Amino acid sequence: MSTAPRRQRGTSPRRSRTLAAAAVGALLAAPALVATSAPAVALEDNPFVGAGQYVNPDWSASVEAAAAQVSDPGLAADMLAVADEPTSVWMDRIAAIEGTERQHGLEWHLDQAVAQSGGSPLVFNVVIYDLPGRDCHALASNGELPATAAGMERYKTEYIDPIAELLDRPEYENLRIVATIEPDSLPNLVTNQSDADCVTAAPYYREGVQYALSELYEVGNVYSYLDAAHSGWLGWPDNSSGSAQEFANVIEGSTYGWSAVSGFVTNTANTTPLEEPYLTNPDLQVGSGQVKSAGWFEWNPDFDEVDWTAHLYDLMIAQGAPSSIGMLIDTSRNGWGGPNRPTAVSTSTDLNTYVNESRVDRRNHRGAWCNPEGAGIGERPTVTPSGHPESHLDAYVWVKPPGESDGSSVEIPNDEGKRLDRMCDPTYQSSELGGNYTGALADAPLSGHWFQAQFEMLVANAHPAIG
Repeated sequence: MSTAPRRQRGTSPRRSRTLAAAAVGALLAAPALVATSAPAVALEDNPFVGAGQYVNPDWSASVEAAAAQVSDPGLAADMLAVADEPTSVWMDRIAAIEGTERQHGLEWHLDQAVAQSGGSPLVFNVVIYDLPGRDCHALASNGELPATAAGMERYKTEYIDPIAELLDRPEYENLRIVATIEPDSLPNLVTNQSDADCVTAAPYYREGVQYALSELYEVGNVYSYLDAAHSGWLGWPDNSSGSAQEFANVIEGSTYGWSAVSGFVTNTANTTPLEEPYLTNPDLQVGSGQVKSAGWFEWNPDFDEVDWTAHLYDLMIAQGAPSSIGMLIDTSRNGWGGPNRPTAVSTSTDLNTYVNESRVDRRNHRGAWCNPEGAGIGERPTVTPSGHPESHLDAYVWVKPPGESDGSSVEIPNDEGKRLDRMCDPTYQSSELGGNYTGALADAPLSGHWFQAQFEMLVANAHPAIG
């Protein structure tokens, strides 16, 4: 783990919700005192440096149970080898705060994190994910709150406020809480405004993200990273510039502006490779055209997540972001190893053949996001990964825990607000995928639920290999 010197990125007011009234009373009782600003907590430029990370016992137990179900001893050993990797804790509905039948509640996890820290710095990764009208362009992760004023009020008072109150308790003040803010939300406002549900959800997305940023910033030791989709969604010039403007408008319209944002996190809502090692020049002429004009890339010049994070950093700086912002890449499912991974660049002179034989991403289409067949675990969680200075990477992280489903392949009745999205159905041919089949795994459970077959595949296809 890196021990490089740390730079303070600023201070955050720590608000004590339980002692606020007493503090006001004390000030009133002592009129000779001059009121000063609230106590401040220095925030690190990169919260991952010099700290361990929380290992979620719920996920570790699922991994250990999965290993016990396989007959291949090598595969079982590889599963157990990643059981102690840090993964994010998802707050994907109001009930998750207290805990559900398949996961412990937030307070339990925070107590576990304190115990794991042993008094040393520890990052606690948590996902804030319950906006009104959530996942407006898909169905697999639809949420419990409607895109209405009443839904917005519940989001604030029943979801964000209780989370902020828990995080603000003094027993957790030494944790570095890294919050992934609302995956799959603000990018939809750029790319899917032809969808009536996204048009309806748009004002609630903006208001909800701003409220979450403000409330979490006031806790004092929270580092918020906004979701920024992935290269295969936002890499096109119009999408990337529109996203940068949308992100900046939301951030600058919030109470604390850029002070409340540590950076951006990509690749949680998809599985785009970290790098395309054999496709490095989008302008390279092959046969009839440039590589970026091939059917696979469709004129998108950002081929992978290293490209996208570097591009996004420059765009956000141009929008007025401080140079201290950092990028996180979710590498939990983007390894694309296994026997079908290319080992050299294609020698074909046909453009599309050249790209298809060279790309490590083996999906049918870059937009195929749900439980894609052939995917593998990517880089292990890594602090300040080297080799990509232009991306300003704070860390590789596992936001989406490997083995947790992206969505069900058939309709499954549930009380979580989740529905069948045909992108999760392997029998579905989608116009959004160029008429291709989705390539999704069959027999998938609801999003967030354990998917044994997926986990076995992800471990077997890991790149770098685990063993």
